Amino acid sequence: MPFPVSVREVMDIREAAEYLGVSTDTLYKYAAEGFIPAFKLGNRWRFKKSLIDVWMEKMSEGGNVPGTV
Repeated sequence: MPFPVSVREVMDIREAAEYLGVSTDTLYKYAAEGFIPAFKLGNRWRFKKSLIDVWMEKMSEGGNVPGTV
């Protein structure tokens, strides 16, 4: 599925999962474990695109994904 022309700065779990190319279940797990930058607004997870982009850069430089060596 193609990305929208403009990705919103603050994304919900579905939008962030699509942006990252992972399942919502995986993203819920990463958020709850504090592995990925996220915050709760009420009882719903939210993700700032700018923080996700910085996090992806860090991970591409040798960060570890949970459950891997």
